[in-house]
Amino acid sequence: MSGGIFEGWGQDLKYAWRGLLRRPGFSALAMLTLALGLGATTAIFSVVYGVLLQPLPYPQPDRLMAVWEVTRSGAHARLADPNFDDFRDQNHSFAALAKYRSGIAPVTGLAEPVRANISVVSRDLFTVLATEPVGGRAFTADDTRAGAQPAALVSHAFWQTYLRTTGADQGMANLPAVHLHINGRDYAVAGILPAGFDFPAKTDLWLPVELDPENSSRTSHNFAAIGRLRAGTSAASASADLNAIAQRIVRESPEQNDYLMRGAGAGPLQAALTGRVRSPLYLLLGAVGFLLLVACANVTHFLLARASTRGRELAIRRALGAGHSRLVRQFITEALLLSGMSAAVGVLIAVWAVHVLLALAPPDLPRLDEVAIHWPVLGLAAGLALAIAAGLGIATAGRSASIDRRGGLAGALTEGGRASAGTRRGQRASRVIVAAQLAVTFVLLAGAALLGRSLLAVLAIDPGFRTDHMLVMDVDQGAVDEPDGVSTAAATVRASQLVSRLLERLNALPGVEQVAAANAVPLDGGLPDGMFLLVNERENPKDFQEFAALAKQAERRGTADFCLVTPGYFQALGIPLRRGRGFDARDETGAPHAAVISESLARTRWPNQDPLGHTLQFGNMDGDLHLLTVVGVAADTHEDGPEAPPRPIVYANLLQRPRSAFSVVIRTANGSPALVAAARAVLRGEAPAAPPRFRSFTQMYAAALGSRRFNLLLVGFFALTALLLAVAGAYGVAAYGVAQRTREIGVRMALGAKSPHVMGLILREEAGTALAGVAIGALCALALTRAIEALLFGVSASDPLTLLCVAALLAVVAGLACVVPARRATRIDPLVALREE
Repeated sequence: MSGGIFEGWGQDLKYAWRGLLRRPGFSALAMLTLALGLGATTAIFSVVYGVLLQPLPYPQPDRLMAVWEVTRSGAHARLADPNFDDFRDQNHSFAALAKYRSGIAPVTGLAEPVRANISVVSRDLFTVLATEPVGGRAFTADDTRAGAQPAALVSHAFWQTYLRTTGADQGMANLPAVHLHINGRDYAVAGILPAGFDFPAKTDLWLPVELDPENSSRTSHNFAAIGRLRAGTSAASASADLNAIAQRIVRESPEQNDYLMRGAGAGPLQAALTGRVRSPLYLLLGAVGFLLLVACANVTHFLLARASTRGRELAIRRALGAGHSRLVRQFITEALLLSGMSAAVGVLIAVWAVHVLLALAPPDLPRLDEVAIHWPVLGLAAGLALAIAAGLGIATAGRSASIDRRGGLAGALTEGGRASAGTRRGQRASRVIVAAQLAVTFVLLAGAALLGRSLLAVLAIDPGFRTDHMLVMDVDQGAVDEPDGVSTAAATVRASQLVSRLLERLNALPGVEQVAAANAVPLDGGLPDGMFLLVNERENPKDFQEFAALAKQAERRGTADFCLVTPGYFQALGIPLRRGRGFDARDETGAPHAAVISESLARTRWPNQDPLGHTLQFGNMDGDLHLLTVVGVAADTHEDGPEAPPRPIVYANLLQRPRSAFSVVIRTANGSPALVAAARAVLRGEAPAAPPRFRSFTQMYAAALGSRRFNLLLVGFFALTALLLAVAGAYGVAAYGVAQRTREIGVRMALGAKSPHVMGLILREEAGTALAGVAIGALCALALTRAIEALLFGVSASDPLTLLCVAALLAVVAGLACVVPARRATRIDPLVALREE
């Protein structure tokens, strides 16, 4: 029995294969249409799975939680040292908690200085992540105490790239002999973490935070934190536990009440890492799902059109004894063969598309290295192929059964029966499919148009600073080793002189128009922010205990970003001064410290007043308790990107409060590439141990819009592809309808119908289909585009102008697709048409 079944399926498969070969054009078109939809869906799902769905590569990843403070506005914030200590010591929900902070620092002790991604972590980080080094050892208790011999862990990639050339290539046992100089300390390399371990993301070296004293301020929010839940503890109960601790902190520390912390919480680490991209990726998955629907609709129409011409074939098979179930099985086999071949080609398209997606994706997309064609992704492709095959097989079988019932065996075996297969009922089914295609295409086009208008709205915003011909050179000397006996004041003078000499030499280079330096530049991740105090010279605190005491007075407190810049910074970036002056020669190292504030800060903190001459204390940002006197007001800038509103900023003079790490902005005449080599040589002469990094403001501005461009590019591509498929479907239905109605059109023309009348008849019928599809699509778009509202900027999800333009475009394109078949109908010779029938 089973052998007969398999033999029957084999016969069906051979028959289906011969049928595809008899119509190679139809088969190739149907297969490629379906393969395009399956390939695009598989590729996007690969990204969604790798970034959002695949579990984190740590033991029991569902127990890993991100921990945060909650601000008065409800936003998540980093933790202050004392707050983290209280969370760690007083909670009842976590087996371990750890804090970390990441940045870039120069590393020497190698063949040449390099810039490395450094993460300073607390001792329990690797306990939380349940990860052990593959070579050497992890941090021990002796490594994580104040005054301990500094030890570091390195990533597998860093070891492979740099340390194998320093003597460590003889084996991991030699690792303790490798010393790296980082931020004024010599670190012995204690261990190598496993290949693929990447937390925090892109880290090269991990250093113990316990080597430095903690910041006692509860308003210095510098650390992110993660924890591992105890067995049987839920994320909700852990979040409530932390929030209760936070409430106690707020009650005991009044300065928290109207500054940052209102509470605390915890949530799954994976969601915290990928939350920023979750909506855009699901948007893309939905968009490609719509594209797959359009492709399936097109192939369904192809198969239905083909089935309507097979009445004679089916009648012969019925006459020879084939039952209805046998014919249904034949159609399902044909659909399975077509879908299987399409899925195979679709997987190849997906592999290529994933490479393209990874090349186009913004570099800050989390977990990008984990995107690949995984087995679950292949399982999805196989499942979709089977579902599509079942749907196509049942649809074509139902269509063929309908033809058989209407015509009967005798009718189907006649020539007239073959011609009558193209009934109006079949044409209505095809038009329903085309209308559905146009509706889905409308939704995709509307989404792409809204994203495109959002991008244009963002590009129209003036960021408040110039971006053309601006080169950035990032400099980081690490902690500078000063000889014994050098005072803090003398060290400040030396650091200030280094910056001044560097800027002077860079300014003398050919093609340079203006040079300045800052602790951070716009579009580079945002400025550090914190709390400042309004005080006068008599009240100025002598230490941070007095600072904390004054911070309890709400009327003195304010919040702003903190930016250190050199004289000429505002001129170099084209930021206008609204009042007062910028920094100049009067603000030398030993002079009273000056400040320039942004318009938004002046407006909110000193409304209807002149802020010039007011004094404030912002020493908790850099440890310098010199009072700042406001000498100028600068125009607002969009430091965090054009979409983010301007933030209040306090600018201080970098030459008065120098940093070992800063960025040099160089305004050039023509952006000459030779300038990079010249600037590198100048820096090597002044600070040979400081490896530079060069970027342009143009690149940084493009990166700030990377996610928006990526979303628009992909949704636009899917929309364009769907439009082409829908137009092909509309053309196919119109052309097939004209071919099936040859006799009817011949009779009309024989009875006196003119060409314009015939053409109008065809176009009116097809126009009704197009308008129905557009109307349904508009209604669907009004409901579905609200899902992308969070991704829009400067335009509403139901913007009438956008929807009207999309409706007009789709109606015109669909109408043009029907013009050619309609013109063909006007050329039908009545005598030839009647003679053929």
